[in-house]
Amino acid sequence: MSGLVIIAFVVAGIVATDPLLNAATATRDWIGEKLGWIYILATTLFLIIAVVLMLSRFGSVRLGPDDSRPEFGTVAWFAMLFTTGMGIGLVFWGVSEPIHHLHSPRSSEFIAPEGELPSPEAASEALALSYFHWSFHPWAIYIALGLSLGYFAFRKGLPLRPASALYPLLGDRAFGWPGNLVDILAVFGTIFGLATSLGLGTLQINGGLNHVFGIPSNSLVQSVIIIVITGIALLSVLSGIDKGIRRLSVINLWLAFALLVIVFAFGPKLWIISITTTSAGEYLSNLIPWSLAFPSPLVDEQAATWTTTWPIFYWGWWISWAPFVGIFLARISYGRTIREFVLGALLAPVIVSILWFGVFGGSGLYYELFGDGAFNGLAEEDRAFHLMDLLPMGEVVGLIVSVLLIIVVAVFFITSSDSGSLVVDTLTSGGDLNPVKAQRAFWAISEGAVTLILLVLGGTNALSALQAASVVTGLPFAVILLFMVWGLLKGLASEPKPGAPKQSRAEDRGSRSSSRHD
Repeated sequence: MSGLVIIAFVVAGIVATDPLLNAATATRDWIGEKLGWIYILATTLFLIIAVVLMLSRFGSVRLGPDDSRPEFGTVAWFAMLFTTGMGIGLVFWGVSEPIHHLHSPRSSEFIAPEGELPSPEAASEALALSYFHWSFHPWAIYIALGLSLGYFAFRKGLPLRPASALYPLLGDRAFGWPGNLVDILAVFGTIFGLATSLGLGTLQINGGLNHVFGIPSNSLVQSVIIIVITGIALLSVLSGIDKGIRRLSVINLWLAFALLVIVFAFGPKLWIISITTTSAGEYLSNLIPWSLAFPSPLVDEQAATWTTTWPIFYWGWWISWAPFVGIFLARISYGRTIREFVLGALLAPVIVSILWFGVFGGSGLYYELFGDGAFNGLAEEDRAFHLMDLLPMGEVVGLIVSVLLIIVVAVFFITSSDSGSLVVDTLTSGGDLNPVKAQRAFWAISEGAVTLILLVLGGTNALSALQAASVVTGLPFAVILLFMVWGLLKGLASEPKPGAPKQSRAEDRGSRSSSRHD
């Protein structure tokens, strides 16, 4: 069934690109305008629950038996969760998104007069809004699903599939047609969410190759990029988590860190420090107001339009991605306590996101305001490479850093593809943690094929249509996530209090062997 849904949308994306784009966009916009408050309240609730569980007595509960211990070291675990959850998006939007908010602000007071540059105060808000979209809320969404599945799969012995989190509410019916429907939605969101992101990554790699080496930006080059990277991802996913995904994730974490240090070293350091800390303070001080904001156009038309365009779109997008990232987080988190899980998946990525946007976005804002930036007239995939040109590091060093940027994007591309293949394998095999290698290969190739077909034959409009369609699936999945969290809370309520007799082995069916990888 999942395969049929994917084939149908791929065909529609090619044959009826514009009608699909118009229908998906109209539906997305209608949901944002009429039902966006569901996204707003749901994501805020997920964040509150994550923090409460981390601080409560349930924080010591392990995702597995009481004597289980983490399978991966902390650095490797963080590298995998971060590269899967955010990596390629941070590179693509790190420079671009703050520029968007600078020229199209949330607050009407920061709209610059025609022909004039925005104010530095507008730059501070622009960076703070980028933090808002890439920090606590998306990771709270991932935690909601990842924690629920990790708990029921590893501590209660249920399959690693979204339906398991609904077992306390539906009983065995969770593995009937309701669970199958949830799994289909999860596969849809994973495949097409990945196809869209991998398509954007392909455009950025092609843009970088054009910028550095003069290689043309066309469908042939993009096809070669997708085929080569899919081939590498295929080898990685066949190698398993420990030999493939873990090693690539750790390597790319250090490469991204090196890139961050280089851009900071050659960038406007005092400005970066100033705007990073100021914007972080503005973000934290507005965390509650922005988290609950669903302004009416009758009161503030600028804020209402901006909210529908940005936060509501992002929350729907993150929710549609939740099955992919959440299942992978659960998959690699066997043996960790709930407190460790939340700390690692909420606070650590937020720190990295703030640093990344502070350095890349802050530098872009500086040159846009005080130099010859002209970022606003460039395509989004070209803005990070344009920043490399503006930094005063010489032609040779600039070339090396631009190549490093291409490599970082490519490896993020690969880790997203192979972790996505692993998740879809798990979903389509009923929660089996070790699906056969032939099935892994099939889904790894399928992801590359979907991206290739849509980007080459359907163009960027096809990717935009499927991105909008994926966001639309975020609405039903937001409701499903709320029920999953309810199931998690019901499950945790049965955990013995400190000092009380522990569950018997028959009651606590999680086993250490359930998480053993190949």
